[in-house]
Amino acid sequence: MSRNYEFNANEVKDRCVQWIRDFFEKNGPDCKAVVGISGGKDSSVVAALCAEALGKDRVMGVLMPCGEQADINMAKKLVDTLDIPNVEVNIEDAVKGVLGQLPKSISISEQTKINLPPRIRMSVLYAVSQSVNGRVANTCNLSEDWVGYATRYGDGAGDFSPLSRLTVTEVKAIGAALKLPVDLVEKVPIDGLCGKTDEENLGFTYAALDRYIREGVCEDDNLKKKIDEMHERNIFKLELMPCFEL
Repeated sequence: MSRNYEFNANEVKDRCVQWIRDFFEKNGPDCKAVVGISGGKDSSVVAALCAEALGKDRVMGVLMPCGEQADINMAKKLVDTLDIPNVEVNIEDAVKGVLGQLPKSISISEQTKINLPPRIRMSVLYAVSQSVNGRVANTCNLSEDWVGYATRYGDGAGDFSPLSRLTVTEVKAIGAALKLPVDLVEKVPIDGLCGKTDEENLGFTYAALDRYIREGVCEDDNLKKKIDEMHERNIFKLELMPCFEL
């Protein structure tokens, strides 16, 4: 996107809706869109876009708490607002089961504990998808992808990705264009794993990141360096698996 581009949320929303329709026409005319519902802006916007594109009956929301989820009411509010079919699958036993079966010779790292739940959630989404004739929606946005704030083969996976070229700022604008409840669109994102907000984990705001992505402007040289380093270090997450060529 050109750095002189003026973002029009309604226009982009309509184009994205048509893109989803085109994807399903080519990749499953009778399939459902299967969306993991967290109650945050990204899953809310993706579910709403799919509902507008395909009709609410062709969208399956999947709620996946890990034990007790403090904000599960937000996920339920989203599926009720959109009036989409939904199921709830608690992944706590699966997470504990995998961790409990790892040999004692393996020292389980904190990153393992953090990344296992999203990977199990993606397995759940594909289990649901294959059972209901679906296609799994990826709900990552450009801002998160830019600095690698996604779990490879976890929330970074999927069959189609409506938001991966849109910044957090733009996703929120589309949420408003879709007339989603403000508390869903503006909900402060928390990773649900260590209790910190996304911005606390990253060490900078999405507003600063989005401005740098779209305008190339970052007055703080240290912050610019940090973003550049994170981007370079995590590009591999967005690329195809390296393959030996014969």
